Amino acid sequence: MVRTGLDVLISQDLTPLRGRNVGLVTHPAAVDGRLRHVDDHLAATKLLRLVALFGPEHGLLGQAQDLIGVPDGLPLAEMRIVSLYGDSVKCLKPTREQLQGIDLLVIDMQDIGARYYTFQATMLYCLEAAARDGIAVMVLDRPNPLGGIEIEGPTVQPGFESFVGAHPIPIRHGLTIGELALLYRSERRLNVDLTVISCEGLRREMLFPETGLPWVMPSPNMPTFDTALVYPGQCLIEGTNLSEGRGTTRPFEIVGAPGIDSRLGADRLNAAGLAGVTFRPTWFQPTFQKFAGQLCGGVQLHVTDARAFRPVRVGLMVLATLRELAGPAFDWRRTVYEFVSDRSAIDLLFGSPRERLALEDGAKVADIAQVWNLEEAEFRERRQGVLLYS
Repeated sequence: MVRTGLDVLISQDLTPLRGRNVGLVTHPAAVDGRLRHVDDHLAATKLLRLVALFGPEHGLLGQAQDLIGVPDGLPLAEMRIVSLYGDSVKCLKPTREQLQGIDLLVIDMQDIGARYYTFQATMLYCLEAAARDGIAVMVLDRPNPLGGIEIEGPTVQPGFESFVGAHPIPIRHGLTIGELALLYRSERRLNVDLTVISCEGLRREMLFPETGLPWVMPSPNMPTFDTALVYPGQCLIEGTNLSEGRGTTRPFEIVGAPGIDSRLGADRLNAAGLAGVTFRPTWFQPTFQKFAGQLCGGVQLHVTDARAFRPVRVGLMVLATLRELAGPAFDWRRTVYEFVSDRSAIDLLFGSPRERLALEDGAKVADIAQVWNLEEAEFRERRQGVLLYS
């Protein structure tokens, strides 16, 4: 079984933390192989002083749905609790006051392997804050659930940076959160003392079920590995008025909207011959968010071969197909998205308006995805110097 960075640190009796004043950036999925949380380990020892806990999007307890600001918690004993996802963009990065009294920031969060899953953006902002304030950072590494081989999707273009695109990387980046930290330090030229506690026994080709580690929900709508597998493509639906399945028991695996012909949608998507996936017509009624209480038609994605499956290209095909089936009822999401109001959500998710404009011009999905090949190849070269696992 793979041992996470936390497990490795525990095996070292937390010695690297001896005498430090620690701030911990974490969430509920930061557990050891026996499901004991990192906070329990750090709070139980007298080797260090745990000064503050920092919670990312969805909250320190993982209780909050998406796009809901999480207020700061009340002090707990001598410890302060800080939210890094509040009601404005200013809340995303720790302030000097919030970091006061800390000389080491420990980051332990389970990432999903998709650029717009925001925990790795929170890590980047913490690295920048630590560099600003002269604070050391330790990242406890965890496996990328999607493995470390495949790279897929467009890269964020200048002017389209956001919380879902904080750095120019592809949608599926194939890096662990520790490798991302090394990449960010290098490419952002951050003068920060960074230590990554690597996993033991991890190989690049491993998908999460092969690690032997327990799956703990890193956020309310990431209940299973199956969800994580489709997320890099199906999160694109957030940039539309279609439902990405929030409010159901299968978020991101189910997509649709009222009035969509489920059988026709499944037939068209299956006819496209996409590798590693089968589409099943489905009907669903979300309990909250888009179309709450309304009957929706759509499709469910059933991944039949996780290694052959290409979630971003599949997501683009699903988006194009359901956009056509929805007809005049379809629209791009036009409300404020992750604190941004002057650029559309779909452009932030793709990283530029290129894909949206191509869809509006009637371009074929294969032609749209073809332009990603160069960006994927360029990133494969960029990441070589930060790879920790073979």
